Amino acid sequence: MSDITIKVTDREGNKHIIIAPTDMAMNLMEVVRSHELAPEGTIGVCGGMAMCASCQCYINSDTKLPSMSKEEEAMLLEAFDVKVNSRLGCQIQMTPDMQGLELELAPES
Repeated sequence: MSDITIKVTDREGNKHIIIAPTDMAMNLMEVVRSHELAPEGTIGVCGGMAMCASCQCYINSDTKLPSMSKEEEAMLLEAFDVKVNSRLGCQIQMTPDMQGLELELAPES
């Protein structure tokens, strides 16, 4: 098993250091949901299909992430509270390279 440590700031500004598995094919949105860092029904509304932006987050570290897909870019063009460092958590598969990732959950829209 290969777990990594990431830092998540929730929507209330609380900081959490969590352990995320990299061997379970989980994405960032699923990790956030499994640790209950956002109220149920407010994150991953579309089930991880890049169709709602409820899992939008701000990447606050220089961690190398996979490139954005066209679907992710299109959804972020329509989303609220988008910043230069915005990504959709459902589109980021957890890998060992993401050790030390720091992010903040975007406001619920």
